[in-house]
Amino acid sequence: MAETERTGSITPRRHGASIGQPLTRRDGLLKVTGRARYAADHHPPGMLYAVLATSSIARGRVTFLDMAAAKAHPGVVEVMTPENRPPLAMDPDAKTHPFMFRLELLQTDEVRYAGQSIAVVIAETLEAATEGAALLAPRYQAEPPRVGLDDADCFVPPTLGIGTPSEVHHGDVEAGLAAAEHRIDATYETPAQYHNAMEPHAIVAVWDGDRLTVDTPSQGLAWAQERIAGLFGIPPENIHIRSPFLGGGFGSKGLISGPQALGILAARLVGRPVKLVLRREQMYGPVGHRAPTRQTLRLGTDRAGRLTAIHHHVRTATSTFDDFFEPSSQVSHTLYASPAIATTADAVRLDTGTPLFMRAPGEASGNLALESAIDEMAQAAGLDPLEFRLRNYAEVEPISGKPFSSKALRECYGQGAERFGWQGRPLAPRQMRDENGLLVGWGLGTATFPAIMFQGQARAVLKCDGTGLVEIGAQDMGQGAWTALAQIAADSLGLDIEQLEFHAGSSDLPDAGIAGGSAHTATAGMAIHGAGADVIARLTELAVGDERSPLFGAGNVGVLAQGGRLVRRDDERRSESYAEILARAGLAQIEGRGSGAADQDAQATYAMHAHGAVFAEVKVDPELGQIRATRLVGAFAAGTIINPRLVRSQYYGGMIWGVSFALHEQAVPDHRSGRILNANLAEYHVPVNADIPSVEAILVEESDPYVNALGIKGVGEIGITGTAGAVANAVWHATGVRVRRFPIAIESLISTAVT
Repeated sequence: MAETERTGSITPRRHGASIGQPLTRRDGLLKVTGRARYAADHHPPGMLYAVLATSSIARGRVTFLDMAAAKAHPGVVEVMTPENRPPLAMDPDAKTHPFMFRLELLQTDEVRYAGQSIAVVIAETLEAATEGAALLAPRYQAEPPRVGLDDADCFVPPTLGIGTPSEVHHGDVEAGLAAAEHRIDATYETPAQYHNAMEPHAIVAVWDGDRLTVDTPSQGLAWAQERIAGLFGIPPENIHIRSPFLGGGFGSKGLISGPQALGILAARLVGRPVKLVLRREQMYGPVGHRAPTRQTLRLGTDRAGRLTAIHHHVRTATSTFDDFFEPSSQVSHTLYASPAIATTADAVRLDTGTPLFMRAPGEASGNLALESAIDEMAQAAGLDPLEFRLRNYAEVEPISGKPFSSKALRECYGQGAERFGWQGRPLAPRQMRDENGLLVGWGLGTATFPAIMFQGQARAVLKCDGTGLVEIGAQDMGQGAWTALAQIAADSLGLDIEQLEFHAGSSDLPDAGIAGGSAHTATAGMAIHGAGADVIARLTELAVGDERSPLFGAGNVGVLAQGGRLVRRDDERRSESYAEILARAGLAQIEGRGSGAADQDAQATYAMHAHGAVFAEVKVDPELGQIRATRLVGAFAAGTIINPRLVRSQYYGGMIWGVSFALHEQAVPDHRSGRILNANLAEYHVPVNADIPSVEAILVEESDPYVNALGIKGVGEIGITGTAGAVANAVWHATGVRVRRFPIAIESLISTAVT
């Protein structure tokens, strides 16, 4: 581990044994035995149940609610509507910073999308609240909904995502295309996808005067605290949010949603604790989704198969009342060397909930289109898809010219191809069949995701008994953060992990930033690393300045912190335990603080990304057109690996989602009502075990001295990039049919005569 310096003369050195170990999850036993308490598991005394009444139209106004029938139902305590909703200190439609989005909190009778909350029924039992909501029997003044990419006028958005320019130009694309020996011009469409984490959004809210306690799943406790404070006009420190466990988040729980705020409003209205949990179909609207896209890629190559130009245009959609534009084209800025690159975008406003962050926002949809186009370009140039990618390997970031802080993508290609057996792949499609006569295809996709860091803080303590405590308001949404961060904490303090107490998941702990953008381990981990360094530096000061210590005068040579002891770097026989140092100083404990944030100078100098290569095998029934993904091999390079067991799990999850993206997942809107027709887990298809028979992830060694002191890059989202394109390319290789509308449907293959 790197040196940590607190004073000019004292440089304690530390190393440990936890980082890099495939430890099992510290919270695993709690989860498999049912002792892990999620938000909806809390039942404070006197608690009522709240149920949302939601709109069945996508555009118009509510003209009638049968309040008398709902209130007369046994057990119903109150019905909250725009007429009696408690006042808010802040307009829910106000936006004061880029990560603030508009909420539907019963402002008016206007309906902006199907599934919008139009009332909240509060009752003594869940059944009574549910029945009361049904009895409201709303009537509407409806207008024709706009739900498709061609249903509204398009415009050029001011930015994509959070601050990405909607148009970027590097070099002369038109000249590059005109001079090209080979060209393609292809359009790809991806559907809307909706969040379906195992745990739906939920909140249990308890008011005590102007103090509020909430149990709710949150990927960013401090952000949630700030948002609630603004809406309700109370100091953030008056709000205690508990979120130790999340049953999945994937971006949907990064920001406070409308239903969560309505649960707090309901508790204020009735003066009692209230629980509100979304039903599965209520997830399709108010908590964000991945927007549909239509992406056109124009590529050109010279005679040698080297790219002369890339133009990536995206049409996407946002809601009628807010702005979030899927940044799908930005992936073309970073992957392939080309003297000319242009990315452009336009958008339409639809009568849907606002699309927001969903696992690999922009990269997932953009990478699928780009990797499909790269495969088509390789075919046009007569080259193997891997050879084509290697010929166009970017040694520096193409759009900026910055060197990469590290890039082991060549090694990913090489190790993945060897493990998969790519060398035996025939160039032409429809050349392979299995023993049952099924068409077999092999495809490749390049994976990439930026190495991001937010800002976070942590507190570390060494106690007089030689044990440690680390506190941080971090989140674990199933990825194993409690385990990986504890490993960093143990090494930062020079302790065995069994000697460490780790506290997280509460807003009264130091702000860990947000668990999003594949940045959580780097951000929270660096804060913990800094806090541990601060503690060890303070402890070292006590020892080397004390004539009674065997470490006295060791400031110039430095010390190591390991196994609960400080050890002279030049003489391991001279050491002292933490407990001995603290006892002699008369201290019960010693505390340190740390922060994690991106190095702005390094970011200005280097392009920082994780990379990977995914190889996919599919089998296609030539008569039925049925597709099965039968084998996936992914090779990924993401800097320092804190816990290989957890990292492989993250890669598996991302790769499985990539299969889902290519073959299964889509929301189907009803163009008459604007409702999502398949707003349930029976018809909103995602892969099950039978769909994913073989997945393998290779961890490619990579050291990055610039991305942060620990060399950590994110792993949570990169797996979905590359995989969807690999599966789509494998389908083409099996059938000879290039499907450009996703997910790839049986009818798309049958209609073009697979047989």
